[in-house]
Amino acid sequence: MSNQHDDANISQRDGENEAMAEIVQRPLKSRLAAYAKRSGPGWLQGAITLGGGSLASALYLGTIAGDSMMWLQPMAMILGVIMLSAIAFVTLTSGQRPFRLINQHISPVLGWAWVIATLLANMVWCMPQFALGSAAVQQNLLPMLNTPSGGVLVCGALFAVSLMINFFYESGNRGIRLFEGILKLMVAVVVLSFFGVVVAMTVGGGLDWSSVLGGLVPDFSLLTRPAEGFASAIAATGSFADYWSAKITADQRDIMIAAFGNAVGINMTFLLPYSMLNKGWGKNHRGLAIFDLSTGLIIPFVLATSCVVIAASAQFHAKGGDVLDATGKPKPGMETAFYQVVDARLAAEAGGAGELGKWTPEQLAARREALPLADKELAAMLVQRDNFQLANALEPLTGPRIAQWVFGIGVLGMAFSTIIILMLINGFVLCEIFNQPGNRVLHMTGAALAGIGGSAGLFFLWSDSQAKAALAVPTSVFGGAMIPIAYFTFLLLMNSDRVLGEARPRGVAALRWNALMLVATGVATAATIWVLASKGTAGKVGIAVLVALFVLGAAGFRKKGRQHAAG
Repeated sequence: MSNQHDDANISQRDGENEAMAEIVQRPLKSRLAAYAKRSGPGWLQGAITLGGGSLASALYLGTIAGDSMMWLQPMAMILGVIMLSAIAFVTLTSGQRPFRLINQHISPVLGWAWVIATLLANMVWCMPQFALGSAAVQQNLLPMLNTPSGGVLVCGALFAVSLMINFFYESGNRGIRLFEGILKLMVAVVVLSFFGVVVAMTVGGGLDWSSVLGGLVPDFSLLTRPAEGFASAIAATGSFADYWSAKITADQRDIMIAAFGNAVGINMTFLLPYSMLNKGWGKNHRGLAIFDLSTGLIIPFVLATSCVVIAASAQFHAKGGDVLDATGKPKPGMETAFYQVVDARLAAEAGGAGELGKWTPEQLAARREALPLADKELAAMLVQRDNFQLANALEPLTGPRIAQWVFGIGVLGMAFSTIIILMLINGFVLCEIFNQPGNRVLHMTGAALAGIGGSAGLFFLWSDSQAKAALAVPTSVFGGAMIPIAYFTFLLLMNSDRVLGEARPRGVAALRWNALMLVATGVATAATIWVLASKGTAGKVGIAVLVALFVLGAAGFRKKGRQHAAG
């Protein structure tokens, strides 16, 4: 029965390849219409990138820079899609699984590092998605479940439904189409939810669209100066204006660089080629792959994150009324985040963070209280808000139904879709580790491991700050270091006659591909090094790993080339 099922799938895919050979010869309009019906893997990329990380980045981007960085995340994603398009080109042209391709033509060390980094990222990054999804249900949608047992119930439901949806993917071509349809619907719900919030804010008169549109023009001067919205607040702090100016500039620079370094996660580089091969795509699908990434990844990502930036900018940029009361004291629930910013200011005045440790709790409280009101107000403006604080802040403007329900549905959709895709990728990884592509038992086992690790880890590890750091720091360091390595690896493969043969880009096409890939790889590498440099000893180790893998990859590629020429 299984053989008949597999034979049917092979026959169906052969027919799809024949149909695509005819489609690529059509005029552009007809070709794009056919592409739209066959899209899929690009939407899976959109589902994973629209997760908690993107939400947090967009929230802080709007808070710290207002509308002036509306251009940042779209530009970062475009650079990421350039590399994903190159990965698609190499995979579809060669028709080979990338892990084996890298091991054979560059270095097994790079191949295994790529797989291990993806496995770690899936397991660890699943945890905050379960936390985000359960919190969206408990705080925004169904407050009656806001209990410890309610959290267990919500996480269990997220895991069970995610595993069931992954089962669809393993049930053949119809199951893949159903799986992709569900993910497309989820991505659409996320985009429409946040879009609805912005529409409600516009109707309520809470948006300055000239400022929003002006923010689409790239402004790299924000690497060296604070956003204009902070000018008067900084000036009011008097002698400590230079400190606040430097801090805000550093925060802006960090988020700008992090956005370029993390637009595409390491597991996204793994998902794309395997999801395409699993659909039976080949050389004739290369145009479809680029169309799919553009419509399924760039457009939803830009729309959703831009809406969050717009909402956060309107509610939080250069404002602290949601953090401080009229007497200059932090409001309930905002104390920890507020004092984190305040204590950094006190440490700068005292001569270093070590000085704070010498103060008694009473002395620290007195110094916090004695801080000038102008400094307190500016500190309140810089507090990092979360999605629930944004929903609460939007209630007076949009009403509680839109603010809580629509925003909550969008956040839940972000977390849920990301959980599903992380589980899917983990299934691909496990099959590849054991060199058994298409093994359904292994795939579902890998998917279940990511889901169990994410849901159970949320309660046993993620709530423990030390355990969280023990997992998150090395994973982010290793995963971050592997992004430019993955880019560099496919840059080498794109220029390999051994891999692509006569299909290797040449002439103007080669210049175009290499120029775009070198820019994307260079930006990702610089951004990764910048981020790793701020992570202490672990970051230094990550930079050393990054350099070693670059050298190993170049040397391995050259050695394999000489062996091929000699053979």
